[in-house]
Amino acid sequence: MSISRVRRSVRSAIRIAAAPGVFLIITLYFGWNVTQGAHGLYAYEKQLVLLDQAKLAYKNALTERDFWCQRVNALSEQNLDLDVLDERARAMLNMADKDDIVVPYNWYKPPA
Repeated sequence: MSISRVRRSVRSAIRIAAAPGVFLIITLYFGWNVTQGAHGLYAYEKQLVLLDQAKLAYKNALTERDFWCQRVNALSEQNLDLDVLDERARAMLNMADKDDIVVPYNWYKPPA
C-alpha cells in the first residue's frame, strides 16, 4: 500500500465520521444544557423551591397584615374600652396608681 492510498483512506474515514461526530457533539452539548444549564431541569427545580418559599412568605405576610388590621380596627372609638386602655398603659409603663391594689402572679421560681 502506498502512502497516497493511506492518505486517501484516512481522509475518506474522516469525511465519513465527521458528520456523525459533529452531530454527536451537538447532541451532547444540548443534552448537557437541558439538565445542567442555566435554564435546565435542575435550575427549574431550584426555581420551584424558591417559588414555594415566596408563596409561604406571602401567606405569612398576609396573616400578619390581617392580625395588625384587627388590632388597629380594635382601636376605633366604638371598640375602645378605657379601662383596658388604662390597664395596658400601666402594664407597658410598669406603673401603678397609689390607690391600685397590685396582685403579683407568675412569679419566677428558681430551680430547686
